[in-house]
Amino acid sequence: MMASALLEREHESSLPIRNGAFVAIVGPSGAGKDTLIAHARGALAGEPQVEFVRRVITRPCDAATEDHDTLDEASFAESLATGSFALAWQAHGLSYGLPASVDRAIDNGHVAVANVSRSAIAALRERYRNVAVVEITAAPEILAERLAGRGRESRDEILARLARAAPTGTAGPNVIRLDNSGAREIAGDQLVAIIRKAIALADISGTI
Repeated sequence: MMASALLEREHESSLPIRNGAFVAIVGPSGAGKDTLIAHARGALAGEPQVEFVRRVITRPCDAATEDHDTLDEASFAESLATGSFALAWQAHGLSYGLPASVDRAIDNGHVAVANVSRSAIAALRERYRNVAVVEITAAPEILAERLAGRGRESRDEILARLARAAPTGTAGPNVIRLDNSGAREIAGDQLVAIIRKAIALADISGTI
């Protein structure tokens, strides 16, 4: 569960990057983060200012959940060394990265939305001026049911994963918590409203 966020150095002199905003989606496995992101992507399809970030992960793509780009560990390390990522971190024995294009998008006043690890939040707040953290939660029995439906882990492994989950919420400013225990549309529409507020914030920030 421990992870370390790694900042690329190419933009250090101009940090934090201003104008736009980053909406970070966090929460335990099974909370429905990717489902809500997909809902928001559909609802905001006509908003060119919003960019839903496609992550790079050292895991084969699973069409049943997140659609991401895949690299092996050696290729990921090479991409990290050559500045291909705005942000990268490790979690659950895997490496995750957000493409360097996120920096350009936010510098141009856009809103970037991505599923990230809680451990990457501090680095995000250092890198971007405007960061909103949306913590997706769900009742424990809902989490267990969703994890079982993926078929990736045994019942004992699922119970162990839930037992390791942090009992406290994410700390710091601009944290919004959404309970996704019910119908997808309920929390999904709430996420859309949060992203629309981020668009308004980016518009104001770009004029300062």
